[in-house]
Amino acid sequence: MHPLGRAAALIGAGLLVGIILFFLILPTLLIIPMSLSQTDYIQFPPQGLTWHWYRVYFSDPDWMAATWFSVRIAIATTASATIIGTMASLAIVRGDLPFKNALQVLSVGPMIVPHVVFGVALYLVFSPLQLTGSFVGFLIAHTVLAIPYVVITVTASLQRLDPMLELASLSCGANRRQTFFRIVLPNIAPGIASAAVFAFLASFDEATVAFFISDTGGKSIGRKMFEDIDFNLTPVIAAASAVFVAVSLLLMATAHLLTTRKAGQ
Repeated sequence: MHPLGRAAALIGAGLLVGIILFFLILPTLLIIPMSLSQTDYIQFPPQGLTWHWYRVYFSDPDWMAATWFSVRIAIATTASATIIGTMASLAIVRGDLPFKNALQVLSVGPMIVPHVVFGVALYLVFSPLQLTGSFVGFLIAHTVLAIPYVVITVTASLQRLDPMLELASLSCGANRRQTFFRIVLPNIAPGIASAAVFAFLASFDEATVAFFISDTGGKSIGRKMFEDIDFNLTPVIAAASAVFVAVSLLLMATAHLLTTRKAGQ
């Protein structure tokens, strides 16, 4: 191909990809101006600009209760899913298990099963045990959903780690526990940090399963949004969404910064 033709093709492909990405991100961007509207209903373009709906969100007891409930669950889910997923990744990559392939399939299985099916199954199991709407019930459900993100991310980090480093540590007299904490863990720490971010977002952003296992005693922010969309469609929903987008971007930027800093060392 002629150099000019090749350059034109690359520019055209770049423009096409840019248009597609802009189209995908556009709904998220529209949330911000809609959250600043002065009207009592969601409208675009907004009529006037005001911070009123953000004040309503941060001062409303129901919104804050649902938000902090989701935050506490997401933090606990991050800890449990990161620990379990990291151990599973070590068994998959470094272990010599006869059922290693089955473990790998099971660990990513929750990503394959539709969340609606998973939510119905959890409701049928949790309801007799009185776990619907409870912190423990949400923690179990969200941990199962977040583990695949941890396994995939940490497994990729372990596969990039040279096994000879571990063998050198063992040959120098270190035991396996010392090798893990001094050699393996520092090298895969960026992957674990990224996995923790994904686990937090997977829990905090989950709405489908939460719809089935919530009740009046424990309600996630996703369930609260669904209810307000049906019965109270005001810009406070857009304001809450904008806050979540900002938190997600901050967490992703933090994970990227940690990964970049580790790679530069």
